[in-house]
Amino acid sequence: MTSNTRRLPLVATLVGAALLAACASPRPSTPPAELPAAIKAPDGERAAFTWHAVGVQIYECRAGDKGALAWQLVAPEAELYAPGGERAGTHGAGPHWAALDGSKTIGTLKARANGQREADIPWLLLSARSAGGSGKLANVTGVQRINTLGGNAPAKGCEVAADSGKRIRQGYSADYVFLVTR
Repeated sequence: MTSNTRRLPLVATLVGAALLAACASPRPSTPPAELPAAIKAPDGERAAFTWHAVGVQIYECRAGDKGALAWQLVAPEAELYAPGGERAGTHGAGPHWAALDGSKTIGTLKARANGQREADIPWLLLSARSAGGSGKLANVTGVQRINTLGGNAPAKGCEVAADSGKRIRQGYSADYVFLVTR
């Protein structure tokens, strides 16, 4: 193995770490000046708190509706941080959010709006219901995902049968605004 061949994995690791670090600030982003109408909080709900997520969106190369291979979302995996930067919980498949206090909520998609860049996953509005445990997430009735950075599946790389079943992890960050009934 040449010294250049040995350096390639190191270079790839360093580039990946730099990209993740760009997304990894544990503090919520500044709220946008105006939310898209499709994802505004419904009447009767208000923002209770915001947690910042840093993690990955996991995709798998699978046959889509028309049989063509495409990257399909499997699940998010993210750590959640309170405004002071302290770890607050996790976000995963379902989608669900689990607080360190044992409370958990599950969301159902209501609406979406495009992210600010092509590489950014969409902004979302989800209805939510408690999935057990008393605590911070027990009374959450809705969730907004805003200020996304990264996370979209690549446009290419899932075109041939040999790619079928392959998984990739795309780094992302976002702010999750948890809504409660007024």
